[in-house]
Amino acid sequence: MNNKNLQLATFGGGCFWCTEAVFQEVKGVEKVVSGYSGGNVPGYPTYREICSGLTGHAEVIQVTFDSNIISYEDILVIFMTTHDPTTLNRQGGDKGTQYRSVIYYHDDAQKEIADLVVKEVSRYYENAVVTEISPLDVFYEAEKEHQDYYRNNQTQGYCSFVITPKLAKLRKLHADKLK
Repeated sequence: MNNKNLQLATFGGGCFWCTEAVFQEVKGVEKVVSGYSGGNVPGYPTYREICSGLTGHAEVIQVTFDSNIISYEDILVIFMTTHDPTTLNRQGGDKGTQYRSVIYYHDDAQKEIADLVVKEVSRYYENAVVTEISPLDVFYEAEKEHQDYYRNNQTQGYCSFVITPKLAKLRKLHADKLK
């Protein structure tokens, strides 16, 4: 008998390689897929097009999680505390609208929870939180080479200097939520 209650969460907080690596370590997360959403151009976007900043898409991840193990609220708290939600269109050295902080909700219940979580965590930041909260229109899965990026490229410079410290922050702040 399968007692899983699988749900989807879609959000972006800078480079999808970073957010993917974070959520692959979270207990109750079944799958993490890197992709694109929120754009305004027709057709299936490519990484190169996204990087131009001209498509309007954000680099996002889509998380499949078991809500019997971890709640959507906890997923969002982890998201909001493992990136900087106070910088508009930027995460560290990554700049452009494709790196914006955004939560794409799948239904009204997720929107309500997103609003509450953003309001709650805002109290802990010195600067205003600029995380966009929008309905999910379409999610486009990124190319194969962008899936499991950190797991497959841990010795690469970006992984060592950007993603590894994010994982250390995750482990420090959310040790009780890890696999």
